[in-house]
Amino acid sequence: MKEYSSIWISYNLQFFAKDGPGGEKTEEPTSKKLNDARKDGKVAKSKELTAAFELITLFLVLKIFTSFIYNGFLTSFQFVYTRIPEFLESNAKEMSSFAMSSFLFTIIVESFKIVLPFFVFGFTICFLANVLQFGFKATSKPLQPKPDKFNPINGFKRILSKESFFELIKSIAKLGVIAYVAYISVRKNSDELFVLYDIPLMQAIILCGQVIVDAGLKIALVYLIVGIADFIYQKHKFHEEMKMTKQEVKDEYKNTEGNPEIKGRQRQRMREASRRRMMQDVPTADVVITNPTHLAVALKYDAEISKAPIVVAKGEDFLAMKIREAAKEHHIEIVENKPLARMLYANVDIGQEIPPELYQAVAEVLAMVYNLKNT
Repeated sequence: MKEYSSIWISYNLQFFAKDGPGGEKTEEPTSKKLNDARKDGKVAKSKELTAAFELITLFLVLKIFTSFIYNGFLTSFQFVYTRIPEFLESNAKEMSSFAMSSFLFTIIVESFKIVLPFFVFGFTICFLANVLQFGFKATSKPLQPKPDKFNPINGFKRILSKESFFELIKSIAKLGVIAYVAYISVRKNSDELFVLYDIPLMQAIILCGQVIVDAGLKIALVYLIVGIADFIYQKHKFHEEMKMTKQEVKDEYKNTEGNPEIKGRQRQRMREASRRRMMQDVPTADVVITNPTHLAVALKYDAEISKAPIVVAKGEDFLAMKIREAAKEHHIEIVENKPLARMLYANVDIGQEIPPELYQAVAEVLAMVYNLKNT
């Protein structure tokens, strides 16, 4: 008879689950996960949309500040070329360092004045475009160095990833659309561009500027449409990435709210402690009103402490039995009154006074009890 040896292979079923441990990401992201991702600098944003706004701003500034930029360049050239004869006539040794530094400083200041509108409007629009996409929250975590970013293997994985391939296709399509729009815009003004050699220099410069700005604005508007589409895609992609598995939701709940089993045991201990305190107060009661077996409510009345009788203990089934046993042990009257017992048990918590609508019924019970004690 052949003998077969059994071979046991240990395996983890989670390897067969989609999206790693915990199974498929089917649960909506919690607010905690979104907040943690935001603190880490992970948000849904589109670089294309920001670049589109920057392009529109660039060409609008060129169109609005054309005269300002022209006058700035003209002033700078005049200043430089009027000083050239002075430098040629003077000896290099005779030229002081102060004069040279003053000359260079003036050129820098004039150049800065020319580009100032681009800096101001460019920074403002870039800031607003990002704020409109994901709000404002300063964080330094994206700037912190991460060892895995310096790993060449991870770098090759990012280069050869599906996301990189998608970005490459998107960039090629984007360049194709932009090139087509630029070609259409320039071809529309081709007749005017062929006469550049026959018109004065200033008119030629103005004409070229108009063609460039008009073509740039059209390209920027097309780019804006691309940016909006990319932003919608990035929002969807980010939402899918933030989705959680059922196990992740459970783990997060345990970490934030505490382990349900531990909290259950804590609640059980609190209930037991509350019951012990309640049972200690049963001997101080004046009467116990029962259902007669399912419910039991112990009442105490002290005119110096409260205006109305107070429920010092209540319970049902097993606890009601314990209250009745404690009442018998300490010679406390037990009165059977089913409607009153149900009303007290359902509407009055332990330590609270009875409501005014029960004054008459409870007063009759207490009067009976006091008469029994006095006889």
